[in-house]
Amino acid sequence: MCGGVSYGGKTVYFPQPGAELPLVRTNKTYADMLVTWGRREREAGQLPITGWARLESIKAGKWSRYFLKPVKIHVDSFMEKDKGGERHWFKVPRDHFIQGALVWQGREQRVYVVTVDPPPEHAHIHDRWPRLVSEADALAGSHHP
Repeated sequence: MCGGVSYGGKTVYFPQPGAELPLVRTNKTYADMLVTWGRREREAGQLPITGWARLESIKAGKWSRYFLKPVKIHVDSFMEKDKGGERHWFKVPRDHFIQGALVWQGREQRVYVVTVDPPPEHAHIHDRWPRLVSEADALAGSHHP
């Protein structure tokens, strides 16, 4: 489900208050803005208390009450914890990004990691996986949920 990421020599875990993810705007190769990653239970706001958005939930309209824009999250690697709590780090391939959902409600803005089923070879680690998109996919517009 992507409980942590590493980018630019920095490691960020979702439970950290104020955790931010680096977003890439259209046709840029490096992050040009940091946005708060989801919302934790004790944080003020109206957006969902989670750091992830299932792709099938987005497609089913469960996020339609929010202004949602698909974005690319530019990280070097992401972390998944298995059922035993062991951390597993996975490198994001060059020219690939994690699919994000940038969401607004009023003045509140946060980014959620879009998740899909894991690749079969990693299904034993976790039942959700960040959706990876390539630069070519993003330029073609197929990165939209």
